[in-house]
Amino acid sequence: MNLKRMTTISTLLGLSLAAASPAKITAQSIIVNPVETKLNVDVWVNKDPGGQGNPVYRKGERLSVGLKTNQDAYVYLFNVNANGTVDLFFPNNYEESNFVKAGVTRVFPPQGAKYTFTVGGPNGQDRLLALASKRELDLNDIARFAQGQGFAEVRVKGQENLARALSIVVNPLPAESWTTDVVTFRVGGTPVTPAPAQGGASGTVTINPGQGQPAQPQPQPSQPQPTPTTSIDPGEKRDGSRDQAMVDAYARLKGDESLGAATTYAVPWGDGWWQKFRGVGAYGDAVLLHANGSSRAYAVHGMLLERYLALARAENDAARPPSRLGWAAGDEKVIPRNTYGTSGLYGFFQNGALYGTEKYGTFWLTGDVLKTYQGLGGSGSFLGFPTRDQYQIGGAWAADFEGGTIRTVNGVPKVYRK
Repeated sequence: MNLKRMTTISTLLGLSLAAASPAKITAQSIIVNPVETKLNVDVWVNKDPGGQGNPVYRKGERLSVGLKTNQDAYVYLFNVNANGTVDLFFPNNYEESNFVKAGVTRVFPPQGAKYTFTVGGPNGQDRLLALASKRELDLNDIARFAQGQGFAEVRVKGQENLARALSIVVNPLPAESWTTDVVTFRVGGTPVTPAPAQGGASGTVTINPGQGQPAQPQPQPSQPQPTPTTSIDPGEKRDGSRDQAMVDAYARLKGDESLGAATTYAVPWGDGWWQKFRGVGAYGDAVLLHANGSSRAYAVHGMLLERYLALARAENDAARPPSRLGWAAGDEKVIPRNTYGTSGLYGFFQNGALYGTEKYGTFWLTGDVLKTYQGLGGSGSFLGFPTRDQYQIGGAWAADFEGGTIRTVNGVPKVYRK
């Protein structure tokens, strides 16, 4: 939200910016930061590129959302429907990251996406909130992904409840490190077509995955691991106790369909735990990784697992995770075919990421190069997939992609098209 709009809202509500708390809940804008910030986010819908009107959509119409920030930021998009249901559009399991690079316009769904936003009703007023933060936020108490869903299930209902929940999330942050913007649109008029029944949302905007429902990964299998002589349960340790994070991960990932049977007990690895699985079909062999101090465990499969373990062997004889990546920090994602006709896998780790394709192989990216890449839209951007590991030129990091390169010049990543 820009300062002019924020000041107007504050004046209407009789708020004092100097005495305000870090977050204010308002009827007009859901939640605002009453402190002047240099960070700015703009959000709009396709019928109102200026983001100042209140356009009308008919049921069955397609809706797209645009956003832009003036600084690098993590962005979160919530839609509050007329019936009080709340949808979380971004982040989602179809995009690689919700990190947005400064000055880059992002549109959802992006070109070539396998999902759509279709207006489904009921009639009435909707509000679309964009929250930008310099730090990644923990939304687990607000929304969670379940059983491989493409979009999260939002636990709160209604604008006020969303505002209260978000105020708890942002209040610990430095006051100048987050900001918001809101646009409105109405649903009414004669429907274009009957609202689609399928989808991941229940309010005005129906999330229609179509061809884009998270697909089955198809990596090449790694070398098989020895099979135990007795049946071992997910998360089971040698002493018969259970690692609950692994038990939960196995259920979340429908492990009987993607991980298969355990081939080892859950055993210590570095400063955490891991357990190997046989894998199912094209998924290839897999491991569940649980870092100490984390409440969640995550799976790494097939070609990504092969490269992950190869990096660990090269660094420390596989005694612990490779330092350039660290522990898995998210579930693997299948990336649909991009503009270059390439599809593949994405694995997110504490310190970096792995991108795997049959066409080029599996490569790692870290640091500012990775942030810049994902801020442009990752493999769905004009850069496409990486074609080699991140590397150094004259002591500065660089990376090559299908459609261009990223070079670090005087400490700042620069992007070049082919």
